[in-house]
Parts: sequence; structure tokens; C-alpha cells
Amino acid sequence: MRVWIHAVLAAALVGVCSSPARAQPYEAVGTRAQGLGGAFVAVADDATASWWNPAGLATGAYFSAILERGRTTEPADPDDTPDAAARRLATGGFSIAFPALGVSYYRLRTSEIGAALTTAPATDSRQDTEGGSRAARSFRYSQYGATMGQSVGNHIVLGSTVKLIRSGTRSGTVLAAGGLLDEVDDISAPMRTRVGLDAGAMASFRVMRVGLSVRNLKEVDVGSDEDPLRLKRQARVGVAFFGGKRGVLEAVTLAADADLTRTQTPSGEVRRVASGAELWLFARRLGVRGGVSASAVGDRRPVVSAGLSVAPLAGVYVEGAWSEGRDRSLRGWTTSLRMTF
Repeated sequence: MRVWIHAVLAAALVGVCSSPARAQPYEAVGTRAQGLGGAFVAVADDATASWWNPAGLATGAYFSAILERGRTTEPADPDDTPDAAARRLATGGFSIAFPALGVSYYRLRTSEIGAALTTAPATDSRQDTEGGSRAARSFRYSQYGATMGQSVGNHIVLGSTVKLIRSGTRSGTVLAAGGLLDEVDDISAPMRTRVGLDAGAMASFRVMRVGLSVRNLKEVDVGSDEDPLRLKRQARVGVAFFGGKRGVLEAVTLAADADLTRTQTPSGEVRRVASGAELWLFARRLGVRGGVSASAVGDRRPVVSAGLSVAPLAGVYVEGAWSEGRDRSLRGWTTSLRMTF
């Protein structure tokens, strides 16, 4: 019990710290989460709770399994001007969850270009000094997770995900011409193994839940000695309200999230706030959702999201989500196959 208390206290203390964190965004995983605009910390009732909020495992169905993949590009149409920055994040993986136990595997590949990315001499060069070149970074990340939850009284659940991380990063240069991010995808990176820890808490009160999630409670060095990169602590808080059946409307969820820490991106620091709604219709054979998010610091960078779930069989869902930023500043999609019983 004391270990759980320490984890919650550490999570709470993150709220007072607003230092920038270099980390994978919460929205990198989860089709339903992306459809809700990233407002999922207090919802987290499927197997992606292992990523979003480990305490959420106890709030969902008895069994949940998800196979997913997705991609986000920021900006949606990268250009090749010397000072422009861009990032592409490709994700894939699966997760399986029971009420108090989950296992997961996520694979993320981040390709970045920008004038200030290189932290070490180029180790993989594709430059043409006559045609110009751009700084680039390739980051590979695989996470094997084991998630456990524990109830504390009648209203509170605490959870944690222990992560075995295989990762690597390498900086280099690419030609300042079309297809820059495709070139960065080809840069190989030496891999290293580390152990990480995420923690979360969920409080339930009738039709309302409040969630707190802390990723990288144990900060992790994921780069190499020549090209260091550290995943710093991230924290997000959320609230969700749930409504019951009315006619063809089976259930409704309203949710809102807010980052407590800043995340560093190639385009600058962000601290996202998000809100979204999810409707289930026709005995949960159809789910529709939408959301919006923006940064609370710097450029607002608003993003609108939408998602859909269709159940051809009871408990089996084909799901998709789409996100688009203002002025085409971001574009992302994700698809998944989800089974829940």
C-alpha cells in the first residue's frame, strides 16, 4: 500500500512543475482517444488504459483486446524551406486487458526535420552540399508493458505500467527537397534497453470520473551516448461525465483533459487541453465521437477530431479516427480492431 501512496504523491507533485518534457504524445495511441480529441484520461475503459491511464483497467469490460495502427504528420504538408520543422509519427501495437491486469506492446517511429534537431555530429548523412541539406532525427521506440491496478476503498483505483523499452535515436542530414520525412524513415539507429514506469489514479462518483495519469514517472534515457535523448515526465488530468440509455441512445460520455506539463515538439512547446463527446447507439452497435484540442501555451494550434465505431458482431468493433489541424497544420489518422466482453 505504501508504494501506491508514494506513486500518487509523486504524480500529484508533477502538477507544480511546468518544465518542458521531450516525450511521446498521449495522443500517439488509441483510436477512441484520438476521436475524442485526446480527452481520454478519465475515460480509459479499454485496453489502451495501459498507455493512457493504468488505473482505468478496473473501469471497463471484463476483457478487452485491441490491435491498432496510425500516423500523424505535423504539419500536414511539410515544405523544404531551410528553417521549417516537421514531424511524422507512425504507431502500431496491441493491448490486452482484464479488470486488474493488462499486457501491451506499442511500436512508435518518429521522423523529424528541423534546423535545431541535431545534438551530435551527423552519423547518417544524405547531404548534397550543392543542393543544401536539413538536420534530421530518427527515433525508434518499442514498449512492452505490464499493467496492474488496485482498488483503494469504494471510489479510488490506482494503477501502474512497468515498461521494458527498446529505443534508439540518430541524427543526420537529408536533402532539402521533396520526400524529406521518407528519407528520415530510412535512417537506422542503434538500440538500447531501458525500464520505465507510468502511474495513474481514477476516482469514480456516480456519473463522474476524475483521472490523473503520469507517464515516465521514472525518466528514461532513450538515445545513444553520441546522440542523447531523454523522455521526461508527463502528466495529464481529466474529468468525464456519463449518461445512460434514452431511446436509441445507449450511452453518452462528455470528457475534458488538460496537460500539467509542457511537451517539446519540433515546432515548439505545447501543453494540450482537450474536450470531446462519445455517443453509443443501437445497443452499442454504433459509436460516434468528436473532439477538439489546443495548446494552452504559445501558438494555440487547434485540432478537430472525429471517430466512428461499428460492431459487425456483438463485442467486436472496427474503429477509425481522423484529426485535422487549423490551416492544415496537422493531420492524423488511426484504425483499430477492438474486442470487448
